[in-house]
Parts: sequence; C-alpha cells; structure tokens
Amino acid sequence: MYPSSPIFATIHDGGELLHRKGSSKQNQSLKMLIKESYKDVATKAGGPGTIRKADPSSLASTADHRLSTRQGIFIFHPSIAGYPHAKFPGVVVFSEIYQVTGPVQRFARQIAGQGYIVAAPSSYHEFTGPEPLAYDGPGTDAGNEWKITKLLSAYDEDAELSVSTLLSLKTCSGKIGATGMCLGGHLAYRCALDQRVQAAVCFFATDIHSHSLGKGKQDDSLLRAKDIKGELVLIFGKSDNHVPPEGRDLIRSTLHKAGVDFSFYEVFGAQHAFIRDELSKGRYDPAVTKVCFEMLLEVFSRRLKLDLGAPSGEDLVVEDVC
Repeated sequence: MYPSSPIFATIHDGGELLHRKGSSKQNQSLKMLIKESYKDVATKAGGPGTIRKADPSSLASTADHRLSTRQGIFIFHPSIAGYPHAKFPGVVVFSEIYQVTGPVQRFARQIAGQGYIVAAPSSYHEFTGPEPLAYDGPGTDAGNEWKITKLLSAYDEDAELSVSTLLSLKTCSGKIGATGMCLGGHLAYRCALDQRVQAAVCFFATDIHSHSLGKGKQDDSLLRAKDIKGELVLIFGKSDNHVPPEGRDLIRSTLHKAGVDFSFYEVFGAQHAFIRDELSKGRYDPAVTKVCFEMLLEVFSRRLKLDLGAPSGEDLVVEDVC
C-alpha cells in the first residue's frame, strides 16, 4: 500500500498472525514483528452488547479468517524479540463505511510496523459482526444506512473504549494518536475531542462540514472544535465531491477561529478515498498516498514518540524577514 515502507512477510507462531519486518543479518535480534490479536469490549451506548463475532464464511483469505473470526477490537502490536517490556505509543485506526477491510488492515499494519500499537474497532457492531462489507452497491448502501442509524454517543463510546484499551496495555507508552479515512476520518476527528489524544490525522473526513453524522444527522463536531487540545492533520483531495470546496473552507475557517493546532492539505486531482488500495473504483493514487503517509509519520513521531515535556506557554514570535 505504501511503496516506501518496509515489506512484511506473514508467518504463523503459536496461533497468532505475525508479520516479519525485513532486516539485515546484523540485526537478527532486533527484528520487528507484528502480532495481531483481539479484544472483546462491552458497549452500552447503542444498547448492551459487544463487538461481535464474525461469520468465517464471509472472509476471503486465510489471513482475514484468522483475524476476523475472533471477537473484539483488532489489535496490531509491534514486538521485538528479546525485549518483552518494550513500550510503544498507541494509535486508533477508524475504518471507512465498509468496516475493517483489507485496505484498512494493511494501513493498520503499516502504522504498527513503524512502532505503534494499533487498535481498529468495528464501527457497526450494533448491526453486524466485524467482517468487512463488500465494496459494491449493497455494501455501500448498508454502510451509508448504518452510518446515520448509529447513535453519535455510540460512536464516541467506541472511540473512548479504543483509547482506554490501548492505555490498559502494559506495553503502551501512554501517548495516543488517531487516524482514519472517510467515515473514519470524521471519527478520528471526534476521537481528538478526548483529552488523552495528542494527535489525529484525518483522511478525507466526511460529514464534518454538514454536521450529519449519526442518528438525527445533527452532530456537534465543528461546534466542539475548541475541545481539541492535540494536533490535527486534515487531508482532502481537491476532486473529492463528498466534501466540496465550500465544506473544506468551513472546516478550515472553524479550526482557525477555535485556535486549534492543525495542518490542512488539499491534493490537486485526488478523489475521495484516494489512499484505499482497492482498485474497483479506480481512485487509488499510490504516489500521493506515500506522501500523505509520511505526513502521518511526521506528526505521530513528533507528538507521540518524543517526550516534549510541558509547553512553556510562550507565544511564538515570527520575525518579518526573508
């Protein structure tokens, strides 16, 4: 999915999926592995329940079968042999309307491979299991219908539980980021309303400009912009007709007025879902995706991996010089 990122080979060890990061012979003892596991978490906001068990018959590959026939939030955990007490920041990855599809899994693995524990919740556990929806008409219709049937409070509960799940791990450093695409971009934005989240990267986030997420289509995402204390990165394609130019302008101006620390990128020619490495809709742009992934790594590295200490509170003075 990301041409500049390390190549991973899938291996099986002790019943878990592992992804081995390529390395030289000189670094045999420091090879990065990715372990995939599952957390079953109780929910209340959308009615008592949990993120439910998948139907194995709906899964396309052995890897997907092993990932999705267990219950819970999907966890992608980096591991270095011989260092069982290594700590890593956490990142919540929110999926598009099709749930945790192959492209979303690969996106999560790429982030985990850079040294982050990734939690990927299934957004529609109130209505179905965690198996992905198909990238077709019925899958799109179901995803769009559930998007506005689910309670806004239930979306927020999923985010809160995902952050808490990461922080409960002994191997988590205590610093948390969020990212997501499409619906997941909006959910990553709302996750940043949680004061525990230091950074969020939102890819072509839908419905923020129209405040139309959740049942009743009256979300308060822009109204609560001042609650965001971490750093935001928002990325849109200029040819994204899901978030028109006036919608992007509204988001940008609202964040400016709210005093949010943010970067805002609009990519010429890019359409909606341009980072999705699934070709049925012809929008995937690998070159631009590579650049955007580097933006994600930059802000996560600076905000989540560095110990910056408490801010001084001093105003930044910009000199008027060339």
